[in-house]
This record gives sequence, structure tokens and C-alpha cells, in this order.
Amino acid sequence: MTVLPMELVLITGMSGSGKSVALHALEDAGFYCVDNLPPELLMDFVALEQQHAAPRVAIAMDVRSANSLPLVPEQLARLRALGLTVKALFLDASTDTLVRRYSETRRKHPLSQVDSGHASTDQHRALVDAIALERSVLEAIRAESHVIDSSMIRAAQLQGYVKALIGSAPAQLTLVFESFAFKRGVPADADYVFDVRMLPNPHYESALKAQTGRDAPVAEFLAAQPEATQMRAQIIDFVGHWLPAMARDHRSYVTVAIGCTGGQHRSVYLVEQLAQHFGADWVTLKRHRELDGLPSVAKH
Repeated sequence: MTVLPMELVLITGMSGSGKSVALHALEDAGFYCVDNLPPELLMDFVALEQQHAAPRVAIAMDVRSANSLPLVPEQLARLRALGLTVKALFLDASTDTLVRRYSETRRKHPLSQVDSGHASTDQHRALVDAIALERSVLEAIRAESHVIDSSMIRAAQLQGYVKALIGSAPAQLTLVFESFAFKRGVPADADYVFDVRMLPNPHYESALKAQTGRDAPVAEFLAAQPEATQMRAQIIDFVGHWLPAMARDHRSYVTVAIGCTGGQHRSVYLVEQLAQHFGADWVTLKRHRELDGLPSVAKH
């Protein structure tokens, strides 16, 4: 295969987790997109697109190609060895979220064997079993990919996350800081989770309750708390100590999740602080799961 510069993005993940949304985001970003390509055709397809000099290609694969999915990790390694820029994204969501989405759309899971004539309880059990089987089939690919948990985010947020990740420097480790609310669950895509619920809470300050950790008054309040300063320093020390080792281990992305009760004040403040600190030396993204708007890119 004659190798020309090409950026290849592979999107896989759980059925109902948002793969179509992610693929549309990449199409908007200028990628030539192909949905549900059989893994057996991946190498030949890339060779064909190389002949067409396609600079940016995105491919979605899912469990409908279950028998040949074990080929994918080795194929991606071969493509990287040939000099292609390859990024693998895995869309995930909690089982409860996937069950709810299937119930709302009334679609049938690709691994489900229950027909519409069975009782609703049987259909629910069959759907849960199909989701569990799908997780097992996709486990090896998930381990090779950057995981995005779509359980608690809107389609617009997911599109923003995908575009931000793909826009990061391809040859460097990308550090993702994400704030979240423990009351809505821990992000499944987190590599490290820090609980900051023990810090003084601006929620109980009447002048600060309606603001967020991105607002100056809240930031000033927390910066004046010794516990918040100590927590910031300790997280910086831990992450900073291990980042070089993770980069040497060829990690593409590392997600550090910071959680407080409501995901509005303390976790948001610390994500802003950490992204600013590490953004001087690393490709750094920040997300605020519970707040409106899209993720922004820190200085890098």
C-alpha cells in the first residue's frame, strides 16, 4: 500500500449510544464518512481512499459485524505502522440509558432474539441480555479506544466532544478534564475520578448559589478556601507525576473526572484550574457535563 497522509477515525460502541451523532459530527467537520463497514473490508477500503487521496476518513463499525470485529485491533495497529493517523472512539452509555432509548424509539437491538409478540417483561429481559452480550463482544475494541460516555449528555454536547477530540494534536497525549455531579452518576469514560464533595460548597452562599465555577465570584470564594487550594495542589501533583509515564505508554487520551454534589461549583472550578495549569504543557480539553454549552479547548 502506498501511504499518503490520511487521518482515519474509527467509531464503534454500544447500539443506541450515539454513533450516528458522532459520525454526523465528523461529516460536518469535513470527513468522508462510511457507516457499518465490515471489518474484512477495512484494509482494502483504506487502500482505495488512499488512491483517491482522501485526507480525512471516518468509519463506523458496530456489533452487526460481530464475527469479524476481533480483526479490528490488529488492523488498526497495521495502519498505524504504515504511517496513518488513526484515532479510535468508543461510544458507551449505561445499560439503563440504553434500555430507555430503545423503549423510546421502539427499535430492536441487533442482538435481540425476542419478537414483538412476546410479553413486555420478556422483551425487557431480552434487551438487557442483548446489551450485556454486546458489551462482551465489544470489550477488546473498547480497551483500544477512547471512551465517551453519552449517558448524561445531549446530542449537541456529544458532537462538541467528538469535534474537540478529533481536533487535538494527533501525535500527543490529550488530557481531558471533566466536571460532573455525583447525584447523576460517575462518567463511565473516566480514567481517574476525584471526589471533591468535602470542600466548602458555594451553593450555600446566597450570592453564589445561582452562579457556577466559571464565574469570578465563585472562583474567588473557592480560591480563598485552604481545603480547595490543597485539593488542587494534590490533584496537580498526582496527575503531573503520572502523565509522562502514560505518554510513554502510548496513551492517546486520559480523562480525569472531578465530581461534586451538583456539578456546578466546586468540580467546575477545579476543572477550570486544572485545565489552565496543564494546558501550558499538554494538549488539554475541558468538559462540564452538567452545564449548558459545548466543551471548550484550553490553551495548549
